[in-house]
Order: sequence, then C-alpha cells, then structure tokens
Amino acid sequence: MSAMPGPIEELHDLDPAQLHAQLPGWTTPKVIRGLVAGWPLVAAATRSAQAAVDHLKQFDHGALPVTATTAPPEARGRVFYNADMSGFNFRREQIPLKVVLDTLLKYAPALAPPSIYVASTTLDSFLPGFRQTNALELGVDDPLASIWIGNRSRIAAHQDVPDNLACVAAGRRRVTLFPPSQVGNLYIGPLDFTPAGQAVSLVDFAAPDLVRFPRFSAALAHAQVAELGPGDAVFIPSLWWHHMEGLEAFNVLVNYWWRPVPAWMDAPMNALMLSLLALRDLPPAQRAHWQAIFQHYVFQADEHTTAHIPEAVRGVLGPLDQAGADHLRGVLRRRLER
Repeated sequence: MSAMPGPIEELHDLDPAQLHAQLPGWTTPKVIRGLVAGWPLVAAATRSAQAAVDHLKQFDHGALPVTATTAPPEARGRVFYNADMSGFNFRREQIPLKVVLDTLLKYAPALAPPSIYVASTTLDSFLPGFRQTNALELGVDDPLASIWIGNRSRIAAHQDVPDNLACVAAGRRRVTLFPPSQVGNLYIGPLDFTPAGQAVSLVDFAAPDLVRFPRFSAALAHAQVAELGPGDAVFIPSLWWHHMEGLEAFNVLVNYWWRPVPAWMDAPMNALMLSLLALRDLPPAQRAHWQAIFQHYVFQADEHTTAHIPEAVRGVLGPLDQAGADHLRGVLRRRLER
C-alpha cells in the first residue's frame, strides 16, 4: 500500500470525573487511555473472561433474548454481504444472553470458531443496573448506552450520525477512522440494503483489493488507527467512518451515542434520500442551480439569510422549534403523498 494510517490523538490520566467538562467540546477523534479502568467489569475482565461473564450475568434477568449475529468459521469474523451481495454471510437469531455468553466461553479455546456477535444492545433494557455499577458521567443530554459482545470480529467501515464514545470493557479492539470527506475513496455500498442499518465500505481491510478499489490507498493517507485494551475508550465524532475489529476470543464494548441537537430535528439521511429522489437526476445545469440554493438556505445560512423578511412571515425559513418542525413534517408528508 502507498500509505499507512497515522495514530489517533491520545489522552492519558484524564480523570473520569472531569470527562463531562471536556467531552461536549470535542470535534476530532481521541483515544482516552484508562478512562473506565475503574469499572468493576474491567477489573473482572482483567482477571479472566469467566469473571467478566459472571459480572454480566448479575444484571441479566433473562426477560428478553438478545439478537445474536452468527457466521461460519470461514467468515473469519467479517460481518458482511455474501459473495454476490444478494444477501449476507451471517444469520440473526434471538438467543438468551446467558446462552450467548456461555457459548463464547465454550469456543474461546478454538482456533477457528464460528463468529458470534451481539451488536448494539440497549443496556438499560437488557442489563438493568449495569450503568449504575459501571458508571460514567458524560455531560451530554440523554445518551443511548449500548453493549457489544462477541469473539473475534471485523465490522466494515461505516458512519453514524450521533457522536460516539466507545469504551473497551473486555478484550482488545482495533479502530481505524477516516474523516467524512473520504466517502469517495472508501467505496461505500448500498444505502438501503446494508448488513446492520448503516452503509458500509466494500473494501476488505484485511486484504484490500487495490485493483478493484484503487482509491482506497488515498483513503489510507487520511486514516487514523489505535488499538484499545480493557479500560480504554475512543471518541468518534459524528459521521467519521470507523472500521472496528474485535481481537480476542471474548470482547465487550460499551458505547454511548448522543446528538447535541434538539430532539425535534429529523435524521439527515432522510434529506439525502429525498435529494436522491428530487435532485440527483436533474440536468447538470439545474443541479448546479439547486446547489447554490442549498448553499444559501442550508449550508451557509446565518442571521443575514432572512433578515430582509419580516419576522412574522418567515414561515419555515424562521427558527424552528417542536411546533414548527411538526408543521414542516406535515407539509412534507402531504407533498410526498400527492
């Protein structure tokens, strides 16, 4: 390869009690070494995988099965499409968490085990009390806390709209990050047919095919990489592409997602989908005109954009709130249903 990833900026000796004062202002990736080293789960995982499993089972009431992704040994942990992208190389099953944990321990000594991966499982629903015992004050409003459990895994590079703080509680993780601008060099797959909800890079990072994906070398020049151990955390800003690898026979990740915007704001992906419907296939000259209009009303909007319009009649161009957002959604719904 013509380029190699650089390191992610690292912070050491950050007091977890001070995280809430710093995290809301971060806009670039950061590794925070030892951030959750004081968690009981991390202490248990440092002793053994069995001790970590025993700790997790304290909070598992068995009321809800988890969604487990399983793949044959030949997948080598890669959660992805099948060969012709007509489907996927894994299946999903509803399984009690206790069974998943015991199965991971059973396969831990195996050289080529099947892949077992429990992704993005809401902590408060499935492991009530975990967050009180393994606490972290983020200083952000209403974060969604989830747990990820599995053996060795390779999750294709993807992006999430929320900001993300991911904490390694057991095992080791390798995270490779790319700025959002690298979308054209990562060879992103379908937007509406995806392995797990988000569009993913089609490049196999373990063996990149630079004949098929030549621009991936350019992406690597912008990549940042870090390996995380128990107690370490990584901050992944909104829309940064991230390729995640679980490196041990037993791995646990706890992550927190949040958006520093009002709850009434819609998902930006909806705007992209509507733009594909309404703008992408216009004649080039018309697309350029609409680009200028979007720049004016959306991407470069400020207090001067509508200053010439009386405040009482600015309508959807004025500041939005819950009522205004509901009104605008109603307008869009009626127009789309014509």
